[in-house]
Amino acid sequence: MEYPELAARTRRFSHGAPREVTVAGDGSRVVFLRSAGPQDPADALWLLDVASGTERLIAEPTALLDADPAARSRPTRPGTPTIGSYALDAAGRVAAFALAGRLFRADLVHGDVVEVLAAAGVLDPRPDPTGERLAYVTDTTDGGRRGQLRVVEPDGTDNLLAGEDSGVTWGLAEHVAVEEFGRHRGYWWAPDGRSVLAARVDESRLPRWFLHDAADPTSAPTTVAYPQAGGPNAEVSLHLLDLDGGWVDVHWDRETYPYLASVNWAEGGPLITVLRRSQQHGLVLAVDPRTGETQVHAELADPRWVEPIPGTPAHLPDGRVLVGGELAHDGYDARCLFADGTLLTPPSLYVRRVLGRLPAASGPADLLVEASDGEPSQRHLFRVRTVIGGGVDVRRITADPGWYTAAVGGGTLVVGAASLDRPGTRWTVHRDDREVATLGSVAATPPYAPRPMLERVTDRRLPTAVLYPTTHVTGRRLPVLLDVYGGPGHQEVVAARTAWLERQWFCEAGFAVVTVDNRGTPGVAPSFEKSIHRRVADVVLADQVDALTALAEKHPDLALDRVAVRGWSFGGWLAGLAVLRHPELFRCAIVGAPVTDWSLYDTAYTERYLGLPEDGPDVYAHHSLLELAAEPVTDPAEARPLLLVHGLVDATVVAAHTLRLSAALLAAGRPHSVLPLTGAAHQAAGGLAERLLAQELAFLRTWM
Repeated sequence: MEYPELAARTRRFSHGAPREVTVAGDGSRVVFLRSAGPQDPADALWLLDVASGTERLIAEPTALLDADPAARSRPTRPGTPTIGSYALDAAGRVAAFALAGRLFRADLVHGDVVEVLAAAGVLDPRPDPTGERLAYVTDTTDGGRRGQLRVVEPDGTDNLLAGEDSGVTWGLAEHVAVEEFGRHRGYWWAPDGRSVLAARVDESRLPRWFLHDAADPTSAPTTVAYPQAGGPNAEVSLHLLDLDGGWVDVHWDRETYPYLASVNWAEGGPLITVLRRSQQHGLVLAVDPRTGETQVHAELADPRWVEPIPGTPAHLPDGRVLVGGELAHDGYDARCLFADGTLLTPPSLYVRRVLGRLPAASGPADLLVEASDGEPSQRHLFRVRTVIGGGVDVRRITADPGWYTAAVGGGTLVVGAASLDRPGTRWTVHRDDREVATLGSVAATPPYAPRPMLERVTDRRLPTAVLYPTTHVTGRRLPVLLDVYGGPGHQEVVAARTAWLERQWFCEAGFAVVTVDNRGTPGVAPSFEKSIHRRVADVVLADQVDALTALAEKHPDLALDRVAVRGWSFGGWLAGLAVLRHPELFRCAIVGAPVTDWSLYDTAYTERYLGLPEDGPDVYAHHSLLELAAEPVTDPAEARPLLLVHGLVDATVVAAHTLRLSAALLAAGRPHSVLPLTGAAHQAAGGLAERLLAQELAFLRTWM
């Protein structure tokens, strides 16, 4: 079987591998999702008993749905039924999950799984911290109204906690929270399970956009409320809802700070982070759960934009508030952790995320942190001491080069390790600093073992990688494929084999593949990330071109007279930008799901980097592919061909971006092809992206 088809059937070799790993509060159980085989897309719920090291199947989708013949006639979502996610109570004894729009409760101690009758289709079910009640948000399955927050009592009574009509939802995160702030939740249980902190989202002011797959003319368009750059945002507020009907509004200046970036309610009262629309100033607020009044714990400020650290803010056991921020004075340039203003991590450490707490030999628990220490292609795990007066005390846990993550509970640490030396992610279970078990994997083994050469180039020390065919002979010059993303918040040059499998396939087809993490990407330093402010196009493209040139000096087998560029989403925009601005260097471009006009993208992302359209129309014009495409062609030899690819029901970057670019290219006489993906959203899931590879390769061979 050829690589593209194998990658499609195995979901890029992830089917059959553990994911969504969590640990019970006392460390006795590890819970995770895994499908039954390398080509099985249906994830089941599994448990590993730490004491015995044995795994146990808790819930298998097909068996659960087939167990109730009467339920087979109920409407369900299309596709293979799978357990996409789950939530645990505080002790890790109860799990709640949705399956085909239905609600299930699993007793992880005894292994019993029961369906809980719900009033409508189910989204984001969560047990309360005591494991007695289940909350969920309604979906439109079974004719329900989306966005009602409901609670199921122990006796099965299903109560409406909050709900409205006319574009208002309760308990769901709005578009910009999910896409741009990484907040995927819209409600949070109180630690005692007696109340819920819920987000109310009013989208009535947003313009309505209509998505339609023209391949099915009988279907009605889907209507989405889209927060377009420069336009209104959804109105988001927070409310404390008692289960007995009481109601308290959370008070902050929502006009000045409209973005609710994060919420945490694990201990004490809730902590929230709110941001101005410009995102150059934010507040960390403590909420009084009795009155809804808020108190400022910390301010976040940056003339470009603030970048909170995931996992913060949070209460420490001693009552201090943990805040993630940047150290940008006295010559420092770092992402650090602070406890009530006291520095906890050294400026040399680039803190990426706070994962949880590890018991310490003495004193308060340590923080478990993902961070990089000088090498952005590697992400390691660190213990951070939090004792008052203890100074900065940090110890690295992981030793070998790689890309690590973890889950923790009680004294149990589960480490996920990816590296260039083996495929996938290996999950090991540790107790009292001893490895006691490994989570099993039945994922397929990839056909390649890529060995990218990772190096830093130019005076900016840009992270780069060069990849050659397996049988490459030094001295044989190869055409170059510059495979790009380049956008904020994401790295491509990482020490994990999975990131290089698809690129190795292009290599085996006769290309050398180059990848560059330009300024604007994370992992190096705040100044490295934020140098793109208001000048994304110039900085990002200059870094890609300069890095490619520098690599060619070190790697003479890179034939810079035969260079193509390929990217998706932000990378699609960057690929189009590259071939339109530098036709003397790039022979052709594969432009996937690009943002061609930034005024047609969402508020939070676009305005963070480019400002408001009304404040800088020239900035938006400078970043527009439509403006570039419309320029007259003075030399037909430099009118390079583009392959435009876009999903017709993409709700993130709507297909209008590509259609408008095609119209501009056509009007200017620029050669291009358009490949519309019927039924496809932004990620072209379900194997579609992998099956596109043959079309992409044919395009490259034609024009290289």
